[in-house]
Amino acid sequence: MPSTRDIRRRIKSVKNTAQITKAMQMVASAKMRRAQQLALNGRPYANLMNDVLSAAVEGAGDFQHPLMDGREVKKRAIIVISTDKGLCGALNTNLLREAARFTGDVAIISAGRKASQWAARSKKELVAEFTYKDTPAFAEARAISKFAQDLFLEGKVDEVHVVYSNYINTLTQKPETRRLLPTGKPQRLEAGVGGHNSGVELASSRKEYKFEPDAATVLSNLLPHYVNYQVYQFLLEAKASEHSARMVAMKNATDNAKQIIKDLTLEYNKLRQANITKELLEITSAAMAMG
Repeated sequence: MPSTRDIRRRIKSVKNTAQITKAMQMVASAKMRRAQQLALNGRPYANLMNDVLSAAVEGAGDFQHPLMDGREVKKRAIIVISTDKGLCGALNTNLLREAARFTGDVAIISAGRKASQWAARSKKELVAEFTYKDTPAFAEARAISKFAQDLFLEGKVDEVHVVYSNYINTLTQKPETRRLLPTGKPQRLEAGVGGHNSGVELASSRKEYKFEPDAATVLSNLLPHYVNYQVYQFLLEAKASEHSARMVAMKNATDNAKQIIKDLTLEYNKLRQANITKELLEITSAAMAMG
């Protein structure tokens, strides 16, 4: 049975842990609000670009672009967007489980340290490692996208997929897989349809576009930017998911620590009361013996 000194030490240790998790919760909460806003703000632009691109495809006739051409799939590249740090619940576990569904000849492009570590543990072919900041920059997304496009255009891979955590809300982040290349022919999104639709009806889906000098030229220049921006939006979604998951995980850890402190304090008081009662009995017994 533990002594009162042991219980006091445990209470102090748990209190110190609770202070750390509380501080991490507050930091994650502050970062979370900004990351969520960036992810939500990027969705209308992504949908609008998809709409313009689909209109350009319709107006370009038989125009073909190397990024649109499908071919027999012999090897795939997977961009895995993970976190650099842990302490964010099951976010990385669920994400890497989704990435592990790809079998056969697969090349891994990691964005985030956890994805690199997973590739090394799984003995996967890791062809590139990238990092990105708490506030992802478009240049970081463009570097990842450019590397993947080069692999595809040089024929080293036949498909490129992205595995990332899609931000649903503060409590829910869903691991998803999207095909990045070949792009195929983008379809116009209707209201409420599409992975990044914010739920607001897009007036642009009913518009007609005129292209200068022509739709084929616009499409040729727009398509690489479209691929770059898709990767950028995936990074924003992943960061919003990370900070949300970490804030919730640290809040749960803090609440659990408080409950453990309550239980230990109760146990400490019971043990202290038992010791006091035992001492009183000993004093009473000694007094009776002397009388």
